Amino acid sequence: MRAFLSLLVVLVLVAALAAGYAWYDYNASMEQVVNLDGLSGDPASAAGDKIFAVEKGWSAKRTANELAAKSVIKKPHWFYLHARLQPRLTGQAVSIKSGEFVLADDLTAVGLFDLLVEGQSKQYQHTIIEGNTFKQMIARLADVASLEASGSADSAESVMTALGMDGVHPEGLFFSDTYLFPRNTTDIAFLKRAQESLDQVLNEEWEGRAADLPYESPYEALIMASIIEKETAVAEERPLIAGVFVSRIRKGMRLQTDPTVIYGIGDSYDGNIRRKDLRTDTPYNTYTRGGLPPTPISMVGREAIHAALHPQNTSALYFVSKGDGTHYFSETVEEHNSAVRKYQLKR
Repeated sequence: MRAFLSLLVVLVLVAALAAGYAWYDYNASMEQVVNLDGLSGDPASAAGDKIFAVEKGWSAKRTANELAAKSVIKKPHWFYLHARLQPRLTGQAVSIKSGEFVLADDLTAVGLFDLLVEGQSKQYQHTIIEGNTFKQMIARLADVASLEASGSADSAESVMTALGMDGVHPEGLFFSDTYLFPRNTTDIAFLKRAQESLDQVLNEEWEGRAADLPYESPYEALIMASIIEKETAVAEERPLIAGVFVSRIRKGMRLQTDPTVIYGIGDSYDGNIRRKDLRTDTPYNTYTRGGLPPTPISMVGREAIHAALHPQNTSALYFVSKGDGTHYFSETVEEHNSAVRKYQLKR
């Protein structure tokens, strides 16, 4: 009996020592600075940031093994155990996020785990350019290597179906802005975000609009904003151009704006607008038809939307390009014709 008790004491001591060593080894491993030598550098970074990529669907165990395979950590079992212990220690479920992660030189294994759980992945950016059409936007989007092609961004119809907007004309419905996103973001997810941003900005601006505007809906204001966006890139001119168009609508005059005619011509437009183009009727020809065209003609930013909803009070009814990006504004057709001769015909 005494021999058994002695053996039991020895076993308990051994177990305690083993548990103590395991606890020490676990903590030492998780506090150890990770090794970045086996990771590839970020080609877009001048500092040569080291990147570790977590693919979609990787478990904590798979992630730990991949880190060990690249010699980032030495003991993947402790990294995996750390992941298993977190819900019990914090009372909250944790999961490792997918994406590309920039690892700092002094990062510890526990710091790496926190980084992966918080999802602070490397961000890429892409800009939807103000004044681009839907077709131009989609063409540029296809060249963004950091976005994942879903196969649903090949046409206007497939995009709108993927966004749950079957049959809706896509022009103008994606907000012009610069967006940050992690790798593996799909093109449709990117477009959904841009479409939701447009809704949010348009609704915000509509709520704060000036009184007595000739628009029946936010969508009509968006159509006007797209015309303003195509007419000028000069910020100070946008409210004035909006004022000219609003005055024309109130007086029952046609808008007679070339960008809508060009949009109606479509792919056959060769860079020149001719008299016959101004006389050829399309749903977008504001020389042959009164009021606004049926849809926006480009993507817009907040400034153009704001201008459409806060037009400048002006007695001007005409404007012509001066050839330097700005415009000359006129109150009478005689003054306008004189400006056309001066700036357009050089007479």
